[in-house]
Amino acid sequence: MEVQNSQSAQPAEAELGTILEKAMGEVFEIMLGIKLGPAATGTVLRHPDLTALIGLAGDLSGVITLSCSAASAAHMASSMLGAAIEEVDDDVRDALGEICNMIAGNFRAKIPGQASSCSLSIPTVISGEDYELHALAPNQHVELWVPYEGTVISLGLYLERK
Repeated sequence: MEVQNSQSAQPAEAELGTILEKAMGEVFEIMLGIKLGPAATGTVLRHPDLTALIGLAGDLSGVITLSCSAASAAHMASSMLGAAIEEVDDDVRDALGEICNMIAGNFRAKIPGQASSCSLSIPTVISGEDYELHALAPNQHVELWVPYEGTVISLGLYLERK
């Protein structure tokens, strides 16, 4: 019986982007009742107000990020919680962190063999107008820019593959 290395079954970078986009679309549709359009290329979210991060550890090692404007984060929290929220507060940060967590979990579940061999960190949310995110030298990086409520949400995947 031949034993297959779990790494050899891991998708290529282009496939990772497709899987990530599908995971995000499913979470937004199920949890927020929002059908997202296709991800754009060449669009950049210059200075997001908030970024949620979920760390990946195990066969997949890296981070998934979800960045957006304060207005987008408040809209997502309103959709998720069923209450009108207009300002960034703890509920908005918690909702954004949980949305990122669900996207990461859905993404992980879509890659064969990763559900049990890849752990997720608790969500971390950074807020402010003047910050830069630097992931430590990922050898695979996928970034999607998804139209949302007249603006753009950035979803990033930074992986260090062994």
